[in-house]
Amino acid sequence: MYSNVLNYRGKRYLWLALGLLLVSVLLYLSQRPTLPPNGGSWQGYVLGSIALTMILWLSWLGIRKRRYQSNLGSLQGWTSAHIYLGIVVPLIATLHGAFQFGVNVHTLAWALMCLVVLSGFYGLYAYLRHPRAMVENRANQSFDERLADLAAADEKALALGAQCDPGVDAVITSCIERSALGGGFWDQLLQRDRSTVLLPTDRGERMSDNRNQDAVANYIADSLTRSSKAGEAQRLQQLLAIVVRRRELLCRLRREISLQLRLKLWLSIHIPATVALLAALLVHIFTVFFYW
Repeated sequence: MYSNVLNYRGKRYLWLALGLLLVSVLLYLSQRPTLPPNGGSWQGYVLGSIALTMILWLSWLGIRKRRYQSNLGSLQGWTSAHIYLGIVVPLIATLHGAFQFGVNVHTLAWALMCLVVLSGFYGLYAYLRHPRAMVENRANQSFDERLADLAAADEKALALGAQCDPGVDAVITSCIERSALGGGFWDQLLQRDRSTVLLPTDRGERMSDNRNQDAVANYIADSLTRSSKAGEAQRLQQLLAIVVRRRELLCRLRREISLQLRLKLWLSIHIPATVALLAALLVHIFTVFFYW
């Protein structure tokens, strides 16, 4: 059976998390009917201590990931425990607070914890889905190898363009110079292609959208139908093949950039929210023990 962080060692941490949740529910229900459940009862303190201990341990994963020589269990096991225990922490914390919410630092800590868990859900989805998509997209070529292929295609296209009509040469040069890769945050995330190309017109030149290299491909195809010079048709056919190859390489590079970004994006929420959660918890504990 394929082993991943979800089914690690027979889902042992799922059962551990469920066991902790069951004990927490029993503790919550053991509070006397004459005294409404609250975080100030001994059961409330125990539940709060369990949740706090779990949060501190869960936060330690970021350090454990960077200790490659550590013998404190496998990283896969730590991650599996991080996922399952992280899911039940908000439930235990809710029992600790006895479902009492308000506009205060205690509810803020609870809300930050929920934000950390929700961003973790997206992280889990990203790590289960995107690496496989990246492997398929790479087709046994690294990012640098694809960039080298693109540079080689550009060089060959420029050499062929120089042997063609000056108009074709200018369009090929413009196409290569104005091919866009990367860009801003949303361009990378949504794989937007903002490539343009200068195309000749009766009045000079016009800037055209060259998304997916369509404009330059259409221009070369039209030039091919009008070609009458010896050898020109063959060079244009070769140019058209190179443009198609460039389109494929650029698409795969944009997809990889997007997948890499999606894989890391959740951390930009997860880590700052975790730090804010720890700060809010510190204030929560301080106010409970020194002001109540």
